[in-house]
Amino acid sequence: MLLVLNVNNTNTLIAIYSLLDTGIPGDLLATWRISTRLGQTADEYGIVIRSLLDSEGVTFAAIRDVVIASVVPPLDWTIRQFCERYFTSKPLFIGPGVKTGLPILADNPTEVGADRVANCIGAFRRYGGPTIVIDFGTATNFD
Repeated sequence: MLLVLNVNNTNTLIAIYSLLDTGIPGDLLATWRISTRLGQTADEYGIVIRSLLDSEGVTFAAIRDVVIASVVPPLDWTIRQFCERYFTSKPLFIGPGVKTGLPILADNPTEVGADRVANCIGAFRRYGGPTIVIDFGTATNFD
């Protein structure tokens, strides 16, 4: 299974997907939303996410990969520590230098938030293109 975290300023969205034999994400199995708190520790993430996974009958051992889109850099180290402590693989953080296959047509592509990139990749994979993505998060984004 694939664990996905979308760490935003107000909330952190968590989802689990099945993984196909090719390693490509399959079906969306469950989603949750928790408050983003700068003081939360790696172990607190472990307790909360274990509880959420348990509610779906999923163990930490079932998680094969973790992908993170974060726009809260002060939490990146904590989340990386959580993943490395509780899972066998290192998390993949979406950010500059990660080959997504999505051309970022902005004056400075490194300034485009990981959440916006992940939203566009997900929308394109699910619906094809051209696609307009509107995210009503802490800020409203149109991509």
